[in-house]
Amino acid sequence: QVQLVESGGGSVQAGGSLRLSCAASGYTSSGYCMGWFRQAPGKEREKVATYYRDSHSPDYHDSVKGRFTISQDIAKNTLYLQMTSLKPEDTAMYYCAAGILYCTGHYPHYWGQGTQVTVSS
Repeated sequence: QVQLVESGGGSVQAGGSLRLSCAASGYTSSGYCMGWFRQAPGKEREKVATYYRDSHSPDYHDSVKGRFTISQDIAKNTLYLQMTSLKPEDTAMYYCAAGILYCTGHYPHYWGQGTQVTVSS
């Protein structure tokens, strides 16, 4: 049973930073791609960043480029999202996601429960 457990969300003021973590269990990370999505109230869920295991560079939503960094600790089977220069529009529930077909652009198969990020102005 694949499990993804996020942590690190919270409330910060604009300009602040947070680091989200996603601990994965139930599978080896080999062959899987992982990423972060977010969903604000009344809005569609959107892809924030994707991490690839091969030489492919990470993908980022245009709105977070230069501010967010996705990384993975393979030994710990943990995915991270370092968020800096946070803006009120970054406020959302953030979800960790993973899947093999996700590596080729398909929707992720596995999802975490989400962690809330709230940025105040």
